Amino acid sequence: MIGVIMFFVALLLLLLGFPVAYTFGGVALIFGVFAQGPDIFAFMPFRIQSIMENTTLMAVPLFVFMGIVLQRTQLAEQLLEAMGQLFGPVRGGLAISTVLVGALLAASTGVVGASVVAMGLISLPVMLKYHYDKRLASGTICAAGTLGQIIPPSIILIILGDVLGIPVGDLFKAAILPGSVLIGTYLVYILTITFIRPEAAPALPRDASLNRRAFYLKALKAIVPPLALVLVVLGSIFAGVATPTESSALGGVGALILALIYRQFSWRMLFEAARDTVKVTAMVFAILLGATAFSMAFSYTGGEEIVEEVLTNLPGGATGFLVLSMLAILVLGFFIDFVEIAFIIVPILAPVADALGIAPLWFAILIAMNLQTSFLTPPFGFSLFYLKGVAPAGVRTLDIYRGVVPFILLQILVLATVMLFPQLYGLNA
Repeated sequence: MIGVIMFFVALLLLLLGFPVAYTFGGVALIFGVFAQGPDIFAFMPFRIQSIMENTTLMAVPLFVFMGIVLQRTQLAEQLLEAMGQLFGPVRGGLAISTVLVGALLAASTGVVGASVVAMGLISLPVMLKYHYDKRLASGTICAAGTLGQIIPPSIILIILGDVLGIPVGDLFKAAILPGSVLIGTYLVYILTITFIRPEAAPALPRDASLNRRAFYLKALKAIVPPLALVLVVLGSIFAGVATPTESSALGGVGALILALIYRQFSWRMLFEAARDTVKVTAMVFAILLGATAFSMAFSYTGGEEIVEEVLTNLPGGATGFLVLSMLAILVLGFFIDFVEIAFIIVPILAPVADALGIAPLWFAILIAMNLQTSFLTPPFGFSLFYLKGVAPAGVRTLDIYRGVVPFILLQILVLATVMLFPQLYGLNA
């Protein structure tokens, strides 16, 4: 039972606010040495070397760099303004444009915090100005900003591909349809709300200063460059021209080209983008190293065998396991980050899923869909904090919490359809 106790001790320390990487590494060191002595970590240097030589994980810093560079090109601002003008005259048009911009930013940057902050700074004040319901406006921005978790190129899909041993390109392809269904579900919800309650999202007057030709030209100028980058990055993967790692390098170069096009390039910008990339990458890999030590100690102290025995004997077999594992990930997402869940919980669940004959690709998409919810669930949903940090004074924390609840339920609904009808999504159960 040492491994099980170790798991709950680590979870308790995380809830108390201790740094993730040091918590995993420190708990593993204490319990591992106590159980089997220092020799338990004899192979740790080889595991670290294996992580550092992993070409799949090389895509993480490169995609992060691409996202940070695009964040500094005023891409989100121009997209939101253009889409707002396109859909503004439609009832609920600003909310619709926010979801579509969130999807495009997800596919081009994948940086959840940047997307939520940009839309919170630009779209939220306009929504409030035209008397949008605060809860609908807040929930739409938070939900649209988290689409970067499921829409490729997604950092979580890269991590899951490495943890579960699945080609990242296959994961990217498999995530397209569930992500598109989720976007469509958001749009249907917004249109339904505006039909039932027209006052919740009134239409905007069209900008009379622009003629129709100038209007559409301005919109295309804002939309086409980031869309072209998405098509180049994902198209090169799906066409088999480049691996995800190679396409991430292509994306980084493409982001710099867009910075030149938008006249936002400078050596200072490049330095700051590189510095921020190093910070994010160091955080991810520090957690990975701590999680590696933790998984070694957990496995060698017998925790993995106990968990596998319990989960393989659940009522309902594979279905019971899927329901319980998805529920566990959903609940843990209320309290801890998706990176910790991916590096600690998923390696524990993966052998059981394999033993029960669950298709790894299907299982990975279910986890990715579920982990996206962790950005929205109170009290520690990061998107909620991002939006509250930039929201006008009239928007209360309670408005944001209440606003995301329908979108959390929609995510769970789409997750349930992926679980119940995988064939509709082209996934082999």
